[in-house]
Amino acid sequence: MRAIWKGALTFGLVNVPVKVYSATEDHDVSLHQVHAADGGRIRYQRICEIDGEVVPYAEIDKAYDDGERTVVLTSDDFAALPSERSREIEVVEFVPTEQIDLLTLDKAYYLEPDSKSPKAYVLLRQTLEQTDRTAIVRFALRQKTRLAALRVRGDVLVLQTLLWADEVREASFPVLDEPVKISSKELELSASLVDSFSSDFDPTEFTDEYQQELRTLIEAKLEKGDAFDTAETFGEKTDASGGEVIDLMEALRASVEKSRAARAGSGKTDAGKKDAAADTKPAAAKKKPAKKKAS
Repeated sequence: MRAIWKGALTFGLVNVPVKVYSATEDHDVSLHQVHAADGGRIRYQRICEIDGEVVPYAEIDKAYDDGERTVVLTSDDFAALPSERSREIEVVEFVPTEQIDLLTLDKAYYLEPDSKSPKAYVLLRQTLEQTDRTAIVRFALRQKTRLAALRVRGDVLVLQTLLWADEVREASFPVLDEPVKISSKELELSASLVDSFSSDFDPTEFTDEYQQELRTLIEAKLEKGDAFDTAETFGEKTDASGGEVIDLMEALRASVEKSRAARAGSGKTDAGKKDAAADTKPAAAKKKPAKKKAS
């Protein structure tokens, strides 16, 4: 793992240097969109709605729209706001652990001691364990002020960001205000059912079956040969500007279509297919002068 932030935990006069690491990661299979007809990759571009031009990231600002007016916020505007001016994770209070609403828990981070002696780190960890308290801390990360819960997981301190109070919606369902009569027998049977399902929770016993099946499906298609040549359909990565990328993709797509048409029409052998693909290369090269004319 690579540390994403360095700073210090502070409470009172105690200072605990720490490194911050993301504690979780996404295990979903990464997918992208392609053209169903030929497998060509679909790419999204940053196009200005006024002049129709592709806009580089360096020329993009953020804006707020209130429905009638748009306020543009520049990098200088954001620099003037409170941000990561401090490299401190400030403990503001210690609260009973049961008072932390699970609904408010957000992103989790591991804290690693960042000093020659981890004594202060271990002291804080043991104090939290013995008092059964969770530290509420405040810090800044990625230009946002965060509220978080500092707790113990095994022998590691974990920082878990919390949603702000106004980010949690109030649950208001009128149907729950109506009186409902539950008999003692119904409650007894329900409790018995719960008891029959009772167990100690072990998260390793559960797997994401959808992602497993998706990976199995992908592997089966690859083994069956039901796949496109990535170099043919997606093109090669380039550091060129947006306009040049568009021309390259058009040239590659035209080459692929020409190659497939040739194969379908003549029923060539594998060696013949390679020759046909080689014959399409000059076609891609001939597209470049067209760009210069347009500009």
